[in-house]
Amino acid sequence: MTTFALVHGGWHGAWCWDVLTPLLQQEGHDVVAMDLPCDDAAADFGTYADVVCAALGECDGDVILVGHSMGGHTIPLVADRRPVRHMVYLCALVPGIGCSLGDQLLQEPDMMCAGWDAALGEPDEQLRSTWVDLELTRALLYADCDESTVAAALARLRPQAHFPLGSPFPLAEFPAVSCTSVICSDDRMVNPDWSKRVARDRLDAELIELPGSHSPLLSRPSALADVLMGLAETNS
Repeated sequence: MTTFALVHGGWHGAWCWDVLTPLLQQEGHDVVAMDLPCDDAAADFGTYADVVCAALGECDGDVILVGHSMGGHTIPLVADRRPVRHMVYLCALVPGIGCSLGDQLLQEPDMMCAGWDAALGEPDEQLRSTWVDLELTRALLYADCDESTVAAALARLRPQAHFPLGSPFPLAEFPAVSCTSVICSDDRMVNPDWSKRVARDRLDAELIELPGSHSPLLSRPSALADVLMGLAETNS
């Protein structure tokens, strides 16, 4: 039995895994999902990793960490602190050694798809951003989700603090843990071509490509569950 630790991305919460979770549990796996303090203006990715480690508690090392989108900056920090068996970067932003995420946005202009931030409003007084153009937000995050899923997701998005973007990735190298990069071919947030390149050159990761847009955990949870359970079997 594997424990899947599901780490959400920016603006989201543990709720975004609600459809995927029972698909994993019904096959006998445990699932741990947590709310990261993305709306806390003083929390950085190290703080996020603290929350993930606390949620895992005394769980043994048979853990597969799944980081969606900005969760890709949290999961290597967790793997550096506690035993895990495998990491999955899911449509994820992969850190650059020695760089902050803010640095990466400048130094790797092909990391994000053009126009990804056009739906965001101006930061609030705590330097937190929110999605204000909901039609464009749908196109960027949930293009292949049904109407009810989109409406529920948009209603639950939270502010995302900018503070984590300014801290350099603190590890001198990635943890010595095997990893897989799951990429969606029509992702309009994280550029699939960039993801393929860094999966090969930065992570030395297995690459799995799914159809669809940025949120397969909501749009095609059965297909994603099959991928994750297959990884649990092949990386045992």
